[in-house]
Amino acid sequence: MAQVQHTPLPATSRLWSKVLPDDFIDGYAVESKLSPREAANIGLTMPGWADALLNLRNRIVKPLGLKTESSDSGDGAIFPVEYEGTDELIIGTDDRHLNFRICIRQEAGRIHMATWVHRNNALGRAYLMIVKPFHVLIVRDAMRRIARA
Repeated sequence: MAQVQHTPLPATSRLWSKVLPDDFIDGYAVESKLSPREAANIGLTMPGWADALLNLRNRIVKPLGLKTESSDSGDGAIFPVEYEGTDELIIGTDDRHLNFRICIRQEAGRIHMATWVHRNNALGRAYLMIVKPFHVLIVRDAMRRIARA
């Protein structure tokens, strides 16, 4: 099975146009011939433990007025499609506390997955600090599942 590598998102990605100097962006890659949409369908289907964390997150942040719909459309959606092409898929949203996007890019026989976060305020900074360890676990697990496909 292909190794998950912590690596920057390729410079050719559309996501880089959003990144500011103080923003968070991480990147992982695995060897894969999947299209970005196929990889997203596998990688973004959460295992039970990650689904439970997302549900807990939604219960905690709903009273704060943050977006909680896991759908890909609608005003409260947290995963709407921003861009979809043959080589790249970008999903995510802007919220009061932070703006985020997940980019899945196919380049040179590899699937790259990157998460970009722009923190809008103190709540966004605190939120990212709390979720970052879980984020790493979830993304690495997603990339392992993509590699197996």
